[in-house]
Amino acid sequence: MSWVSNLWKTYKHNNGLIGSYLKLFRTDDLKWGTLIGEDKFGNKYYQNTYFFLGRSRWMEYSLQFGHDYDASQILPEWHRWMSYMTDDPPTTHPLPRREWMMEHTENLSGTRREYVPYSTVRPKIEAWVPPSSQK
Repeated sequence: MSWVSNLWKTYKHNNGLIGSYLKLFRTDDLKWGTLIGEDKFGNKYYQNTYFFLGRSRWMEYSLQFGHDYDASQILPEWHRWMSYMTDDPPTTHPLPRREWMMEHTENLSGTRREYVPYSTVRPKIEAWVPPSSQK
């Protein structure tokens, strides 16, 4: 009877049959748990001690990211909690903010907005240009 209640909890947590299908399509995993908090990007963090250690905390990326999400979109204070460095989530024990700390930005490598430096130095080796045929 336990698996039926777990199935029902998963069904409710993921907003029914269609929501469960979409969650399974997007993340390949269906879970249920307690909402611990939400960050400024809209990512939601959950915990369920029914699962093994290492799988008992997870996040659901905000829908604004679509399928273009990665781990660099997790804020540092939530990263501490997600990787079990602390048991206190930032909703109850926020990290002190220092004046030298920068605002968190995601890693944009591999996207249209990545940083690409350009060189102002003439190359040491130049490409061969075939002679033009003039007849």
